[in-house]
This record gives sequence, C-alpha cells and structure tokens, in this order.
Amino acid sequence: MVNLASYLDCGNIFKNRNAFDFVVTKFSDLEKKIIPFFQKYPVIGIKSKDFEDFSQVVFMMSENKHLTKQGLEEIKKIKTGMNTARK
Repeated sequence: MVNLASYLDCGNIFKNRNAFDFVVTKFSDLEKKIIPFFQKYPVIGIKSKDFEDFSQVVFMMSENKHLTKQGLEEIKKIKTGMNTARK
C-alpha cells in the first residue's frame, strides 16, 4: 500500500484493525491519477463494474451535476447498485 501511494503520489494510508485503507480525498487526484491508473491497469471481475460506476460519478461531479437535484438523484441511484447491491 505504501508503494502504491508513493507511485500514485496521492492518498493516505490508515491502519484499520487488521487491514490498511488507502484513502484519496483530493478530487483532482481521483480524476488525474486514480482513474487513469485503473484504466491502464483494469480491475478484473465484478469490481470492474463498480469502477465503471465510480468513474461515471467522478465525471458527473466534474461537470457539477451533483449540484442539481436530478444529478444528485442519478448519483444516488448509481451508488445503490454498487458493491454487494449489484445484480
């Protein structure tokens, strides 16, 4: 995890019980570092769908769609279908 944060030059690492979390809070890092990295080195399996949804939400936010009621509702809809809720 330390090497990943160093390579991407962003994020912080936190110890969470028996695991570590890699947390990126800077929006521009998501757009310019995280998403391009995982586009170049794709996530494999069902998590690839979550990455697609995540990328779509970041794109929507970059266009300020999260500031409208309709855009926020669309983001909420995408979120409810991610991870264990995916069908």
